[in-house]
Amino acid sequence: MSLAINIKHLHTLTGHNGSIYQVQKAGENTFLSAGGDGWIVKWDLNGDDVKTGKLIAKTDTQIFSLLYKEATNLLVAGDMHGEIHFINTLDAKRTRRFKHHKKGVFGLKLINRHLYTLGGDGMLSKWSLENIGQVESMKISGDSLRSIAVSESIIYVGSSDKKIYMIDINTETVVDVVNQAHENSVFSLAFDPNLQHLLSGGRDAMLNVWTEGTSLNIYKGITAHLFTINSIQFNPSKKLFATASRDKTIKIWDAKSYKLLKVIEAVRDVGHVNSVNQLLWLSESILISCSDDRTIKLWEINYKT
Repeated sequence: MSLAINIKHLHTLTGHNGSIYQVQKAGENTFLSAGGDGWIVKWDLNGDDVKTGKLIAKTDTQIFSLLYKEATNLLVAGDMHGEIHFINTLDAKRTRRFKHHKKGVFGLKLINRHLYTLGGDGMLSKWSLENIGQVESMKISGDSLRSIAVSESIIYVGSSDKKIYMIDINTETVVDVVNQAHENSVFSLAFDPNLQHLLSGGRDAMLNVWTEGTSLNIYKGITAHLFTINSIQFNPSKKLFATASRDKTIKIWDAKSYKLLKVIEAVRDVGHVNSVNQLLWLSESILISCSDDRTIKLWEINYKT
C-alpha cells in the first residue's frame, strides 16, 4: 500500500552570505548551518523569531562538513583546505584547529565514540574526542572521499573514484570494494537498518540500492534526478527518505517500495532556485534543506497509508 503525502512550506531562512553546504541537528528544535561564508549559525524553532539565526562561530574559509555533539558542547567543522576545527561552544579557549587533510574535509561521522573524517586526499582518519587528537589514518583512495554511512559492523565510504569501500569497524581494514558503483563520484550514502539496504547517490544522478552482506549486491537502480545527488536522508521512523540534487529539487520517497511520492521544486512549491546541498530531518515531520541559493527552507511533511 502506497503512502499519501502532504507537504507544506513553513519558512525560508536567510542571512548567510554564501552557499550553504551543511545543516546539522543541535537539539530537539534547534539546528546549525554552515557554508561558503565560513559562518556557523544556530537556529531555534522555539525562539521569538524563527527566522533570526545566531552566529556562534566562524572560520576564514568555506566549511564543507559539520558535526555537533550536544552532550559535550563540541562542534566540529571541516573546511575546504583540509583543516578540522574542534570548537567548544561554551569556552572559546578550548577550541583547537588541526591542519590535517591535504584537501577539503568532505565528511564527518561519529562511530563508537570516535570521530572519522573524510579527506579530499583519499584519507579516512580516526580521532579521539577525549583528548582531541588523531588516532590513525588509512589511505583509502587516490581520489577524494565524499560520503560515509555505517551499519552495525561496516563503515561504507563513497569516493570520487566511482567506488564504495567496505571497512570492518572492528579490524579497521577494507574487506570489500564495489568497483563502478556509479559512473561518477559517489556523493551520498545512507543505510537503512530495517531492510539492510545501502543507498548511494552519484554525480551520474542515479540512486542505487544495495543489499548488505559479505559484499554489496545491486538491488535496484533508479534514475532519480537530472544531476548529482548531494544528500540522502531517512526520516526518524525510516518510512520515508528524501534526496537532494544539483538539479534544484528535493524528492520524497517511500522507503519500503522506493516509489517516488513527491517532487519539491521552485516553480510549484517555493523550492530552491539553485543546487540543494544537504537535508536534515529535524523530526518525523520537519525536513530542512539548504542550497547554493543561500537559503534554508523548512518543510512540514505529513503522510499516511
